Amino acid sequence: MSANGLVNGLSVDVEDWFQVGAFEDVIARNDWDSLADRVERNVEQILELFEEAEVKATFFTLGWVAQRHSALMRRIADAGHELASHGWDHVRVHTMDQNQFGKDIARARKTIEDAAGVLVTGYRAPSFSFDHRTSWAYEELAKQGYAYSSSVAPIAHDHYGWREAPRFSFRPLPGVGLLEIPVTTAELGNKRLAAGGGGFFRVLPYGFSRWAIRQVNQRDERPAVFYFHPWEIDPDQPRVKQARLKSRLRHYTNLGRMAGKLKRLVNEFSWGRMDALAQGEALRLRRECAA
Repeated sequence: MSANGLVNGLSVDVEDWFQVGAFEDVIARNDWDSLADRVERNVEQILELFEEAEVKATFFTLGWVAQRHSALMRRIADAGHELASHGWDHVRVHTMDQNQFGKDIARARKTIEDAAGVLVTGYRAPSFSFDHRTSWAYEELAKQGYAYSSSVAPIAHDHYGWREAPRFSFRPLPGVGLLEIPVTTAELGNKRLAAGGGGFFRVLPYGFSRWAIRQVNQRDERPAVFYFHPWEIDPDQPRVKQARLKSRLRHYTNLGRMAGKLKRLVNEFSWGRMDALAQGEALRLRRECAA
């Protein structure tokens, strides 16, 4: 279990196999409704896994998915998990302006709230697409009343990343309560390593993730933030043969092993919802400011 009584943040980015950034150049959004819908069956399996492990999590959900699966949204909420926003249809934030972004998150939030009958206070950008180009996005989140974001990957990566961002929770706007909670990274010498889940968890040996979470919990005395996607536990999903080889390798490697690794992870460490983690981190920041 986690050291120092820390509860780590467990999160699921709810999107289907055809909505991922790796395939955005080869699968048109206009074709989404004609493709095999597998997100509900995969989320149901995740809910069963979480129930068996007696853990709660946050489901960062696309508005597009919530609109088509309102009953699933209610099941997630009824099981005691948090529903949060992942935007409307997985458009990277740095490709929008503030007005477009504002409309995107307002539409997604209303759809999720209407479907589940719960209040949405958290947001995660598609493909962790907050970086030095998107400071205005925090202004919009604060204006719309969000309590926290988990939209930054503080690493250098060819697909996303904001290497200069802090590794742990910070307030992106002076004098404003909005909190940013970056996904977990670990340190090896002078190198910063992605260690917050997704493809890194699926492809690398389980021992790497155990080491990284223990480093964050024990050395840094901070909660880890872990994420994955429903399609990552679905080895029978359709193959997108027209995608680049690099994208296919990233997307399909070890899909058949993911569920077993997740079961091991959720039983080895302490996990909880992101909104609870955000409340604890906000309290810690207030104490640091007062010291």
